[in-house]
Amino acid sequence: MGGEFMAIALFVCLCLALMAGYPVAFTLGGISLLFAGIGIIFDLFEPSFLGALPSRLYGTMTNQTLMAVPLFVFMGVMLEKSRIAEDLLDAMARLFGGLRGGLAFSVCIVGALLAASTGIVGATVVTLGLLALPTMLRRGYDPALATGTLAATGTLGQIIPPSIILVLLGDVLSNAYQQAQQRLGIFSPKTVTVSDLFVGALLPGLLLVVLYLLYLAFVAWRQPEKLPAPTPEERSAVSIAQLLRSLLPPLLLIVAVLGSILGGVATPTEAAAVGALGAGLLALGKGQLSIVKLREVAQATAEISAMVFMILLGASIFSLVFRGFGGDELIHELFHSLPGGAFTATLVVMLVIFLLGFILDFIEITFVVVPIVGPVLLSMGIDPVWLGVMIALNLQTSFLTPPFGLSLFYLRGVTPASVPTSAIYRGVLPFIVIQLLMLVIAACWPGLVTWLPTLLAQ
Repeated sequence: MGGEFMAIALFVCLCLALMAGYPVAFTLGGISLLFAGIGIIFDLFEPSFLGALPSRLYGTMTNQTLMAVPLFVFMGVMLEKSRIAEDLLDAMARLFGGLRGGLAFSVCIVGALLAASTGIVGATVVTLGLLALPTMLRRGYDPALATGTLAATGTLGQIIPPSIILVLLGDVLSNAYQQAQQRLGIFSPKTVTVSDLFVGALLPGLLLVVLYLLYLAFVAWRQPEKLPAPTPEERSAVSIAQLLRSLLPPLLLIVAVLGSILGGVATPTEAAAVGALGAGLLALGKGQLSIVKLREVAQATAEISAMVFMILLGASIFSLVFRGFGGDELIHELFHSLPGGAFTATLVVMLVIFLLGFILDFIEITFVVVPIVGPVLLSMGIDPVWLGVMIALNLQTSFLTPPFGLSLFYLRGVTPASVPTSAIYRGVLPFIVIQLLMLVIAACWPGLVTWLPTLLAQ
């Protein structure tokens, strides 16, 4: 009982420290090692567990799958600085310029294309906010609806591949799947890969975009004053040549990256390298590549990648100490004692992840919660690809849920002072409901997630 109490205390103290704003990576490792030391003193923790720490850390740093993270980050940052989003938004705004709320529809579609090109939420939200928000406000759009659309559209990079979170989840769930097989006494070469999650997330991601567009169309129909029609002076036509010139570069990059993965030609890491090179070539073709800009992209890539890997190393220490206290057995017994079996266990996990999204970052939840609950849920017979996509959809809401929704922070930084923060919070509420609806749809029809991976595996 002492070890289980320490496991619970470790998790609670960790959440409190993260909520207090301490650095995530060092908090994960520091508190875990502190509890391990206390456990050793009171004979509640076996010191031999720490002997596995060097091999775990070395395995993390040499993980081929995780090499995709800095490459995808490089691709996203390079595209952000090459002004592709500006050309896309201008072309789409002209294409939908005659429709009521056409600019909002344009933002949603451009956000989806940027999500499939960059996968970086912060860059998408800030870029769209700077480019579209002033025009939307000037045309009389409801501030809450305008900001809500921008914040929610930016989060599409969480679920539409290539997504950084899907890469991280792929690695975490792969380890969880192996642990679940060991628990069940099954030794099978089959595992879950990042490619599986990319393919599984494709249809739910596209459906989510459709749901966003349907909501905007409904508002334009029922509350037209919130999405005013453009005046004749604001309308401008777009030629086929202009549209193709704006659309073709990101579409070619999407086909090169996702097409190579879906076609089985390249692994996600190899496709990420293609994407990084392609983004550089696109920037060069637009005259946006210079030594100064390349240095800025490389520095931003190094900072983001270092942050992710440091958190991952801290999370490795946490999961090792948590397991040493018998926390995995505690979770296993708890889930198996719940009435309703796997359904109730999954519902509880999804609810916990959603609530933690109000106070914790998606990376923290991925590295702290998923390694704990993943092996137990997978040992109960849940499909790993479906579980990964469900978690990714759930984590997407963490970008919009106040008070610590990152998309809200990003957008607040580029929103005029005349728009209150309360308007941004009101604006994202319908989109949070839509994302939860998407979760329900994927739960009721799991084939939406598993059909395409199964088809491509044949």
